[in-house]
Amino acid sequence: MKRIVLDQGLPATAAAILREDGWDAVHVREIEMHEAADVEILEYAARESRVVITLDRDFPGILAFTSANRPSVVLIRRQRLQAAGVAALLTSVWQRHESELDQGSVVKVSARGTRTRLLPLK
Repeated sequence: MKRIVLDQGLPATAAAILREDGWDAVHVREIEMHEAADVEILEYAARESRVVITLDRDFPGILAFTSANRPSVVLIRRQRLQAAGVAALLTSVWQRHESELDQGSVVKVSARGTRTRLLPLK
């Protein structure tokens, strides 16, 4: 099952679109974590076996600093994506990187493609 939490900055409606496609997707607003610190979101995701989807470059840094091996993070470095675009992008990323996300990794997605690094980051 594709279990994710979408961070602030991403459209909350993307979670609804993904749920319609069978994902277990929540947005931080839906779980009243829209003002939570990044560390709290990472702890929640690890506890709930969810992948964090974010625009925030701080998440990989926190994982590196703590030598964590969970949760996986998808760092989107593309601008102005609407909800449907986020959903389509995540579907594509999951098709190509599901095994790495299951193992624990950071997947950076940019206009030039994707880059994957397994956790813990060094």
